[in-house]
Amino acid sequence: MKQNNYNKYVAEFIGTLTLVLMGCGSAVIAGSNGTTGVGLLGISFAFGLSVVAMAYAIGHISGCHINPAITIGMVVAGRMKASESIGYIIAQILGAIAGAGILYVIAAGKPGFDISTTGLGQNGYGAASPQGYSMLSGLVVEVVFTAVFLLVIFGSTSTKNIHGGFAGLAIGLSLVLIHIVGIPVTGVSVNPARSIGPAIFAGGTALSQLWLFIAAPVAGSIIAALIWRYFVETSDNIKA
Repeated sequence: MKQNNYNKYVAEFIGTLTLVLMGCGSAVIAGSNGTTGVGLLGISFAFGLSVVAMAYAIGHISGCHINPAITIGMVVAGRMKASESIGYIIAQILGAIAGAGILYVIAAGKPGFDISTTGLGQNGYGAASPQGYSMLSGLVVEVVFTAVFLLVIFGSTSTKNIHGGFAGLAIGLSLVLIHIVGIPVTGVSVNPARSIGPAIFAGGTALSQLWLFIAAPVAGSIIAALIWRYFVETSDNIKA
């Protein structure tokens, strides 16, 4: 059945909400909860598994972008109409804000919770970086890691890929890998919506640094889309 745009926007809202709630929630609620904390590896898998789950839940409806950088990349790669992308991006941002809001309500139920010190899984660089990495380090990580992420997405969802049924798993695991390496640097965004949601509630530094976590993933997605469209899956290497 052909999906209309309303179905797609609702799917993107739900998918992004889930990603932020479960991914950031793993950091805020379970990340360092004494001896039972899941740690960096657990947080990495929480983000990746959220994508895997949503890929199979809503992928057939909207493609499960749940990330403005992916949507923009799809437009640049010629896989999506620009006019349709606006609704996707709005739905993703609203979903991220809703997910962060739900997480805030849950986290605030613990005595002693203070968002100014505990945070809400927001991203940051410099003093706001989990391990004090500079703005340049954060910029490089977000651009390069987003580009790698998009290349995995383009390849695994290509109609020429005979293993397309496993695309959701490949994409989710690549996000796990990105988080394992990138969490110490910025907390990992590679997704403007994922950064916007928590930053709105955390405020302060998270909001002042938000520009990087919007601009860098978008730049990385455009770079990946251009590489894929003109240098990888070109007409010369696509068989009829």
